[in-house]
Amino acid sequence: MRKKRYNYSPAEKVSILKRHLVGRETVSDLCNEYQLQPKIFYGWQKQFFEQGISVFARETKSSRKQAEERRVCELEEKLRQKHEVLSELLEEHVRLLLRD
Repeated sequence: MRKKRYNYSPAEKVSILKRHLVGRETVSDLCNEYQLQPKIFYGWQKQFFEQGISVFARETKSSRKQAEERRVCELEEKLRQKHEVLSELLEEHVRLLLRD
């Protein structure tokens, strides 16, 4: 008979890893408690340390430039839409003036 498979949330995984790294609980005790294979635990730990770098990474000049370019494009689009609305309103205003 198969064991029930449990999917741990990211928060639960971090909590389990923290208990090992900060609380100094042994991997075997944690694996027994949570019914984990040590291979799974060490995979989480590897992933945690590999992706933890991104938390401390600074924005590079290229990523800042890309974000700035994206913002400029968004603002240009907003400005274009405002110009269209203003031109439509002005046309309508002129039509109303010419009627009278």
